[in-house]
Amino acid sequence: MAKKADDSVLDAALNEIKTKCNLMTVCAGEPANFAAANVGGANFLADVAMASGDFTLANGDVSGRKVGVASKSGVNVDNTGTGDHVVLLDTVNSILLYVTTATSLGLTSGSSLTYGAWDAEIADPV
Repeated sequence: MAKKADDSVLDAALNEIKTKCNLMTVCAGEPANFAAANVGGANFLADVAMASGDFTLANGDVSGRKVGVASKSGVNVDNTGTGDHVVLLDTVNSILLYVTTATSLGLTSGSSLTYGAWDAEIADPV
């Protein structure tokens, strides 16, 4: 028996990110919760404001659907540490929406960084 999911089902999950994410942070280590990833949290290194226009829904690279996250440059680093996780937050509702790993990068307080564009993808069921 084949498994299927309509694009609208996958898009519903990805639209939670697109419509609710208002902050992207870089963290040192995987944050355990919203507070750890948010500004001033135990894992927090840098942040940039996000809006729905920073996200684009599309077909997945492999299958399913994805939400593309726009690049951001000139982001001020608030804390020194090794950034290895990128986190999408909904600060209105205190929700950690999405966490992903990133290439480790040594960051120094007072410097700036560039977030490259990236995707969060949900594959078709198999």
